[in-house]
Amino acid sequence: MTGGRNGFLLLGGAASVGAGALHLFAAGLHTEHATLARLMVVLAAAQCAAGLLASVSTRKAMPVTVIGANLIAVAIWGYTRFAGLPWPDGLGTAEAPQFLDSTCAALGVLAIAGATVALARPGASLPTASTATAAGLAGALAVAAMLGGAGHVHSHDEGDHTHAAGGDHTDHTDHGTGTAWPRPWDPATPIDVSGVSGVTAAQEQRATALIRSTLDQLPAFADVGSIGALGFRSIGDSATGYEHYINTGYIRDDRFLDATHPESLVYRVDGAGRTLVSAMYIAKGKKIDDRELVDYGGSLMQWHVHDNLCWKAGADGPQVAGVTDAQGNCPLNSINPGAGNPMVHVWITANQCGPFAALEGHGAGQAATTVDGRRTDTCSHDHTGGHR
Repeated sequence: MTGGRNGFLLLGGAASVGAGALHLFAAGLHTEHATLARLMVVLAAAQCAAGLLASVSTRKAMPVTVIGANLIAVAIWGYTRFAGLPWPDGLGTAEAPQFLDSTCAALGVLAIAGATVALARPGASLPTASTATAAGLAGALAVAAMLGGAGHVHSHDEGDHTHAAGGDHTDHTDHGTGTAWPRPWDPATPIDVSGVSGVTAAQEQRATALIRSTLDQLPAFADVGSIGALGFRSIGDSATGYEHYINTGYIRDDRFLDATHPESLVYRVDGAGRTLVSAMYIAKGKKIDDRELVDYGGSLMQWHVHDNLCWKAGADGPQVAGVTDAQGNCPLNSINPGAGNPMVHVWITANQCGPFAALEGHGAGQAATTVDGRRTDTCSHDHTGGHR
């Protein structure tokens, strides 16, 4: 025993207080969602109260209280990393783990572990120095997470923008109503699709999540020499400076905007080398004005089709032979099948025309237009680093 008390319970109690303090801190980052912030304060109070009581009481109910309060917190955290909750507002979209919330969850797990040992072995003890050191480290970790809390990100479920307080691959602060789109895109800076007229909060969230998942998953395909084993084949357009690799198996499956199974990969041609720059997602069996496509990211996303490409048979599959001439004719031994399935790019490298920039210039795709007839996939910048 440590000071007459179970050392494991004391450690679990200290961790519970640390987790509660982090939840209280996090509540201040979610003040735009009043209900969520209040619930976080209640949960923080429960964790802190359970932890403090565990340090002063020897009642058998104390370990159960610590376990119960922290189990709820950890379970909610784990679930919301993979799926959204219908209530309260603010948890409708899954969020990637970050240092602040992950530390809070880790302290919750530590609290559960300590209280569980205390429950199973009421007479267990830890040396006073070890208990104090472990409790101090838990407190230091909580403080470090708070100091890094400026990097915590949370997606809004309502309102006109998404919010982030710093950090990489995150939503950015509101730029006001009617901000120009597209904007220059650099994956080294926070994701910012906010403030575009006519774009809903849900569309912002879906577009942001797609960008983030592409940034996270696409580097797995960086080695162009290894993608052939996955079913990718070049369409033979390297002379343009960018080479597309198509996976017909991925096109035929039922996945939609899945960064682990991109239907096409785009590489910048660097002599004999290839640098992965973009995914090109292809929507099977849909038209360019399909409601699911139009509503997914609104005018943020540049769904387009290619109705002027000419194709010929190649040893490894269809190859691009060129584009139709002014009369709509293709080069010899090639055909124009017309518009195919709609597609959208997501760039993992900088692009002056935004994260969803479509092909421009010679061979450009035909994009869906906005209600006022504007094409949102073009921009006034020189398209360096992007398709031409």
